[in-house]
Amino acid sequence: MKTTLADLKLHTICQEAACPNIAECFACGTATFLLLGNICTRHCLYCNVEHGIPRPPDEAETEYLISAVQKMHLKYVVLTSVTRDDLPDGGAGIFARSIEALRVAVPGCQIEVLIPDFQGGEAALAKVIAAGPDVVNHNMETVPSLFSRLRPQGNYTVSLELLQRVVASALVSKSGFMVGLGEDRDDILHLMDDLADVSCERLTIGQYQQPTLKHWPVARYYHPDEFAELKSIARQKGIRYVEAGPLVRSSYHAAQAGL
Repeated sequence: MKTTLADLKLHTICQEAACPNIAECFACGTATFLLLGNICTRHCLYCNVEHGIPRPPDEAETEYLISAVQKMHLKYVVLTSVTRDDLPDGGAGIFARSIEALRVAVPGCQIEVLIPDFQGGEAALAKVIAAGPDVVNHNMETVPSLFSRLRPQGNYTVSLELLQRVVASALVSKSGFMVGLGEDRDDILHLMDDLADVSCERLTIGQYQQPTLKHWPVARYYHPDEFAELKSIARQKGIRYVEAGPLVRSSYHAAQAGL
């Protein structure tokens, strides 16, 4: 699979973010493709993706994507991207084009998108929603008390409102966050309440792992029993499907969630 991706000049977040579940997901016919290159315009303090000035979008990227999905015989595709604040629509048009092309070329494949905040642009989000993905994911990543420090170019309220608009569209909504960044229990409950209040349907909770010594340090490691408790609490608050565990990431068991 790695050879196929390299030949087609495609990136996966599985590789760029050094995901620990890459082998399991590839074996299950699931992959998360990174659209719009591998250089992000933002610098979140926990993230291993390179940041800087990105190249212009590759007009052939959608064709490469279709070829990869067909050659890898994927049943469930997750499309994500670096944040492209340099583009007028934040890259929403590329998401929409990719979804529509996959529907035609690989009709049996389910499609989840993991999108940036598009700087709160409603028209950009509307493009993605209109293309009709099966699931729309936007990760909160961290609790409100740490959000501005860890995601200085993001906005907690903007992210929450984006999820609320996804719910209003009747598409399946999803989010995720990490623990071990310095939050406390009340912070986590606050975030869960906010997600429940906007009727977010799916949630992933994973342990933060420091990518390099230059990144935000790990405050503590959570025990598997604590993840089990967090999963139970989130379910009690009304979030329908929850994956929680030390190695859980955004796309972990995404296909198994069902639609």
